[in-house]
Amino acid sequence: MSISRPVILTTFITFFCFSCHKSTDSIKLKGSDSVLPIAQMEAEIFMEQDAQANVTVTGGGSGVGIASLISGTTDIAMASREMKVGEKLKLTDASQKLIEAIIAYDALAVVIHPSNSVKELSREQIESIYTGKVKNWKDLGGEDKAIVPYARETSSGTYEYFKEAVLLKKEYHNSILSLNSNGAILQSVSQTQGAIGYIGLAYVNEMVKPVPVSFDEGKSFVMPSFENAKKKLYPISRPLYYYYTQQVAQQVKPFLDFTFSEQGQKIIADIGYVPVK
Repeated sequence: MSISRPVILTTFITFFCFSCHKSTDSIKLKGSDSVLPIAQMEAEIFMEQDAQANVTVTGGGSGVGIASLISGTTDIAMASREMKVGEKLKLTDASQKLIEAIIAYDALAVVIHPSNSVKELSREQIESIYTGKVKNWKDLGGEDKAIVPYARETSSGTYEYFKEAVLLKKEYHNSILSLNSNGAILQSVSQTQGAIGYIGLAYVNEMVKPVPVSFDEGKSFVMPSFENAKKKLYPISRPLYYYYTQQVAQQVKPFLDFTFSEQGQKIIADIGYVPVK
C-alpha cells in the first residue's frame, strides 16, 4: 500500500479571525474519537522529540472537529468520514484551500458480550438488529435474550459510516442507545449480556467478543483483525482523515511529516490501525 499524500480540494474556507497570530510551534487537533488514539500518541512522541512543539488533541466526534475547522478554532479536524458536500459549501467565502490527508485505515469491529453464544453475523442480520426488525438473539441462533443495541451519537463519523456501509443508508431504529465514544460502547457492551455494538479495532479487548461478519450473504465470514484489515479482507474498513487549510499548512507540516514518517506509521500500526504504507 503506497503512502497517501494530502490532496488539495477546490473548496474555500471562511475563518472568523484572519489576523489571529499563531505560533508555528502550537497545533490544535479536534474531532473523531476513532482518530483520537493515533493523534494523542503521535503528539506525545512528537513533543518528546521537539521541546518547542505544543500539540493539543481533543475528541468530540468528526462533526465537531469539522465544525471547529470551519469556525477557525482548530488547526486540524480529525475525521473518520469524508467531509460532506454541505460542509464544504459552508466554506466558500475566503480564498483558503482545504487539504485532505488520509493518515491511516481502520476496521470497525462488531462486538457482543463474551457470554453470547452467537458466533457470527451477516450484514443482513446486523442491519435487522439496528433497524429494529430483530429484537431477540434466539432469532439469530442465540439464546432467548433481548438484544440491546448500542450505536455512536449522530455527530460521529463512525455513526454515519456504519449507517452507510452496513445499514445501506437505512435509518437506525429509534430504540437504539446512542453513546458518545468507542470507550463508552466498549464498557456498555461488556456490562450488558444482550448487548451489541461497534467500535474501532484499536479499542477491542477481552472485555467484549468481536464477531466475524459476512458481506456475501453468509457465504464467508471474516474476523475483524489487523491482518484482515491490512489485506483488505475485512469488509467494514475505512480511511481516517486529517483536514486542514492552506492557511496553516506550514504550521502543521512538521507534525504531518512526523505522522507520515516511518516512525509515525509504525506508531499507527502498534496502536492497532492500518498504516497508509
